[in-house]
Amino acid sequence: MPTYAVRYTYDERTDVRDAVRPEHRAYLGDLADQGVVLGSGPFTDGEPGALLVFRTADRDALDAVIAADPFTREGLVRDTDVRPWDIVIGPWSTPA
Repeated sequence: MPTYAVRYTYDERTDVRDAVRPEHRAYLGDLADQGVVLGSGPFTDGEPGALLVFRTADRDALDAVIAADPFTREGLVRDTDVRPWDIVIGPWSTPA
């Protein structure tokens, strides 16, 4: 199954982001329990955003997961950068 590194860039509405964050984290937590989210977390400096690592059947499945994210649904994600990622070393890697 393909792995994707996804960078979210948030808009400036921190008040809305703070209000939606519990639902966003619950959504991603459920996906982590299913093995779809390998890791997720906000950047600690610079422009507000986050890095998320997903493993989905294909790009269409990834797009559906991103679209259903409460942050995306509420328009808090200003930009999404998706990159297929071939993890060759570490606990997220898959045998060749």
